[in-house]
Amino acid sequence: MLKRYYQFVILLSVCTLYVFSKPHKTDDGPNFNLKEAFLSNPNMEKEFNKQPQKENLPPLIPPDQITDETRSLPKILEETPQYILDNCPLVHLYSEERYWPSDHKDFVKHFHLQDTSGAIINTSNPLTINDLKLTYEKTLKNGSTVYINSEKLFMTSNEKFNDYTNWLIGYQPEYGTGLIKNGPATLFIVDKGNGWVDAYWFYFYPFNWGPFIMGEGPWGNHVGDWEHSLVRFYMGEPQFLWMSAHGGGGAYHFNAIEKVKKLRRVKGKVQNEIVWRPLIFSARGTHANYASVGQHSHDVPFFFMPLSDFTDRGPMWDPVLNHYAYQYDGQDIHPMTEREKELGTGWLKFAGSWGDKKLKWNDSRQKWCPVQWKYIDGPQGPLHKNLERVSLCQTFKWWNFWHGCPARRWLKRGEGLDAEKNDSFGDNCGLLLYKIRPKWLRSIVRILMWRGVTCFVMDYFTG
Repeated sequence: MLKRYYQFVILLSVCTLYVFSKPHKTDDGPNFNLKEAFLSNPNMEKEFNKQPQKENLPPLIPPDQITDETRSLPKILEETPQYILDNCPLVHLYSEERYWPSDHKDFVKHFHLQDTSGAIINTSNPLTINDLKLTYEKTLKNGSTVYINSEKLFMTSNEKFNDYTNWLIGYQPEYGTGLIKNGPATLFIVDKGNGWVDAYWFYFYPFNWGPFIMGEGPWGNHVGDWEHSLVRFYMGEPQFLWMSAHGGGGAYHFNAIEKVKKLRRVKGKVQNEIVWRPLIFSARGTHANYASVGQHSHDVPFFFMPLSDFTDRGPMWDPVLNHYAYQYDGQDIHPMTEREKELGTGWLKFAGSWGDKKLKWNDSRQKWCPVQWKYIDGPQGPLHKNLERVSLCQTFKWWNFWHGCPARRWLKRGEGLDAEKNDSFGDNCGLLLYKIRPKWLRSIVRILMWRGVTCFVMDYFTG
């Protein structure tokens, strides 16, 4: 038995040395003038399509630095490229979800605007989507007028809401089709140059029901919830998929993501063709997105049972069936169809919170625990989620001081009783620990591995 233990320790040491000595390629890739070859020979596109996710791809360019020579898309798109629709993620909502997707256009009707001091901003009553914009006029007590940035404003509910208020519940997808008639997604197409294109799919939920800690909660609830996923394309082929989770998120090579067969839709009409669509899983209440089923720790750098999200194969939502679509270049917003033109673009520039300010401590609905309040500030809207980014990650966790964002090469399996595992992958690096017998020896190894920190480091760098 000791021999097996020493073999394990030696194997672990070798793997760790290999991980830290081997340069890891991230999504930004080295500088390689592949775009020039592509432009000079259009037939090369077929070759790229045959070999997706090649190494040594050219770098991405921030939208404000793209020139006519490096542009991947027409400056003004007439319609959404078919490859973006063919690779739109399907979302498995949680089977016991209480707060489903909704239409943000209808959501705003339940609010008025207030600044941080509680002063009301004059708009329509009730508020409409056309009332949302970047700046507002405010009349001071001396009669003078000033302009204030919407970043300092909150959508404040017209009624005293609670966890069971009807307009916070949202709508479930239709069984079989995945359509949510009253819950459109929002698509942003962003050119990243040199053949790269980002497709951001935003999902709006009227309420975020926070997690429980040690059986107590929920904590971190907020009105309004914008989540999103990113599919990154090179020459029309999907290369990476990133999904949001609590201000951070997870990045994957596209071929690592689970996929399901669906009929292709062209201009809204079903075709007699099969496409393989990626699957993502929306967590109960928080709507954080993950790539697998089960229990997922969050806001900590390795598995931590008391603070977790839960996903399963609940109702499937297909955002392609009902969505708004925009082209965005970091500054200008181009509506793709008449539907988006009618909605306008002012609401996208609104920089305030899509939901109430954190409830006061003396509000009967508010509660406190040592690390969180029950009700916190609402989130900002889609254009304030760093869509200009070159990295896959929108932001970085507090512990990620090196700002690394490697894309995983294998699925990160969920934990817990509901997780879907197999003998090949188990729950990732932790599979090594399960093979150690007897249990007392496994416990010693876990202590030596800092109760999972070593596993996390290996898993982070190897994917």
